[in-house]
Amino acid sequence: MNVPHLPSLLGVFAHPDDESLLAGGVLAQHHAAGARTAVVTATWAPDSRRAPELAAALAVLGAGSPRLLGYNDARNPEAAPGRPRLVDAPFDEAIGRLVAHIRDFRPDIVLTHDAVGQLTGHPDHVRTHQITLLAAEAAGLARLYPEAGPPWQPAALYAATHPESGVGPLRPLLEGVGKEVLTVPDSYVTTSVDVTPWTDAKWRAILAHRSEIARERSLPGILARLPEADRAKIICAEHFTRLTPGPTKGDPARLAT
Repeated sequence: MNVPHLPSLLGVFAHPDDESLLAGGVLAQHHAAGARTAVVTATWAPDSRRAPELAAALAVLGAGSPRLLGYNDARNPEAAPGRPRLVDAPFDEAIGRLVAHIRDFRPDIVLTHDAVGQLTGHPDHVRTHQITLLAAEAAGLARLYPEAGPPWQPAALYAATHPESGVGPLRPLLEGVGKEVLTVPDSYVTTSVDVTPWTDAKWRAILAHRSEIARERSLPGILARLPEADRAKIICAEHFTRLTPGPTKGDPARLAT
């Protein structure tokens, strides 16, 4: 069987588990096709309890070793004690750190959160989106952050998102534990990927985040309590908006440069 060539991916997400929940399917898909994949995580320190869980999840997805910026979580000071919260860190500093990872990995495509903050509007999701947009552009400009390595311009930037018509049973599940549900208009989505062939890997990666599975209000914990068939319907599709050069219709049903 011929395996199609797929572009390399660098995911940039706020917390350990975001990568598996939002893009675990496409990360596994691209890895299976022989593409290089990696993930940068903005919060939680390398010596925190969630770092080993992240490493286990990335191993399942074939996305290499954790790349942690090490900032503190906006809502959980346990993430990186004594370090600034991502939302409080100097903007220029955070962009420069991410530029270094983009230039080091040299991805074709960068993935990140959408502008509204991914369903629940977590402030770390919103800030990660903002930093990634600027870093993806800055990485290609040699005069910006020269200490971060030779310039590299990703061909495309995609934001993982949730269209109104695609949120389905997630809405009552999240609202049932007191969480707000933020979606985007269907017209905002440029690419929807059926990741059914990779849902097993995606679910195993989510399960690797054991501390989140144990929490009643976390999305991994909510999914773990569902019947397998219901869970599969939720995690079998991933939606994205191409942000460079802007939302464009007509992308194929996979990420493309």
